[in-house]
Amino acid sequence: MTAPVSLIEVINRFIESDAVSLPVFNSTSSRIQQEMAKSEPSIPIVEKIITADQALATQVLKIANSPFYRGLVEVGTVRAAIMRLGMEEIGKVVLLATSRQHFKSSDKSINVLMKKLWQHAVGCAYGTVWLSRRYTYGIDQSQAFFGGLFHDVGKLLILVIIEQIKRKNPTLKITEALLLEAMARLHAREGAKLLAQWNMPEYFCVIARDHHAEEIDEKNFLLLMVRMANQVCHKLGIGLEKDTSLVLPATLEADLLNLSEIDLAELEIALEDTAVLTS
Repeated sequence: MTAPVSLIEVINRFIESDAVSLPVFNSTSSRIQQEMAKSEPSIPIVEKIITADQALATQVLKIANSPFYRGLVEVGTVRAAIMRLGMEEIGKVVLLATSRQHFKSSDKSINVLMKKLWQHAVGCAYGTVWLSRRYTYGIDQSQAFFGGLFHDVGKLLILVIIEQIKRKNPTLKITEALLLEAMARLHAREGAKLLAQWNMPEYFCVIARDHHAEEIDEKNFLLLMVRMANQVCHKLGIGLEKDTSLVLPATLEADLLNLSEIDLAELEIALEDTAVLTS
């Protein structure tokens, strides 16, 4: 039996034992998303929710003043950030700010992988939104953003589990190659299960489960967009892997989404700019 399989069995046993402490979806972000889902979301309510959490307010202002969003004048209040960016973008910024905390570890080797995973999540989130704006696929931008941001949440879960296993077994040696193999083998299944435990809509669970599947629903445009953004990130090396040989216009996703070479070239440029959001 190969080493990767034995590690996978260790992870599976750990999950089945209910000993794992699962990441929890941020309650503040959930309140913001609920308000944003209303036909007329309230600026004062969103402002109040954000400012009640000083750490969140600080992160929102940091992201709003990043080169990706920054205007001519720096914003100094949550209200100013909302007025500049608009409610839709503030929803994305809050989701970024509250999700970032999950992608940190006291284990140095795991933390390096989590940082790359976070860069990939952000790249895919904005890439999927870019596609939703490019053509009319009938997908809401907030759905596109969440789908892209959490499509690989199973990899995050595997890293969290590995960290907990190492804490219980300090002498255990796990190479990066073994970690990557475990994530590749288990993340789709475990990601779908975690999103279900977060009570997320089924279509997000499907994205986590099927973003690498060979057979997919070719009319599931949200899934297709996430898969497309995922491949662009892989080509650019945004995340845990890099494959410059990918011919993006030749992919099934590009064909089904009717994307031209120019579309994909512009998407690559757009995704390169997301790096400033993960520093």
